[in-house]
Amino acid sequence: MADLHTPDALLVKNYVEGNEAALATLIRRHESKIYGFIYSKIADRDISNDIFQDTFIKVIKTLKGNSYNEEGKFLPWVMRISHNLIVDHFRKTKKMPMYRETEEFSIFSIMSDDSLTIEGKMIVDQVELDLKKLVEELPEDQKEVLVMRMYQDMSFKEISEITGVSINTALGRMRYALMNLRKIIDKHQIILTN
Repeated sequence: MADLHTPDALLVKNYVEGNEAALATLIRRHESKIYGFIYSKIADRDISNDIFQDTFIKVIKTLKGNSYNEEGKFLPWVMRISHNLIVDHFRKTKKMPMYRETEEFSIFSIMSDDSLTIEGKMIVDQVELDLKKLVEELPEDQKEVLVMRMYQDMSFKEISEITGVSINTALGRMRYALMNLRKIIDKHQIILTN
């Protein structure tokens, strides 16, 4: 029986060698992080469950086919698979993701104040809505990094692992995204400050 301290790489090796329980341990160990990532992009439980299942079907096929070669990097590899399946889902449905809006990840949460008037709250909500529309105008790679960083609160290390680019590339995309966002805001003549 594999315990909590068995490294991922060893569990992968055990599974490839025929120990089915090793995969169950890997799934249990990482399911909340992987499912949480999928749900943060999709915001629909049924579709998220489907993509989660598809992710592990792909993991099983790859491991059974002996084509896994990412020794010691199991989680980033699985996250990349789920990330690609999410992209495929949006390509198929031709819909861009709605960003998951929570208190913690609201871009204006630092401005939130219990004394905000209803009118003030409506203005903030409108600006958030406008900002999301503007983000849609960014190139795909820049938008992806900006959303992961600002709406999903991921570190640049996590972003680089999931998207499969270097941390410097992820940082560069974020920098260009912010520069382009400023240009887009100027173009739309939207004033975000009082």
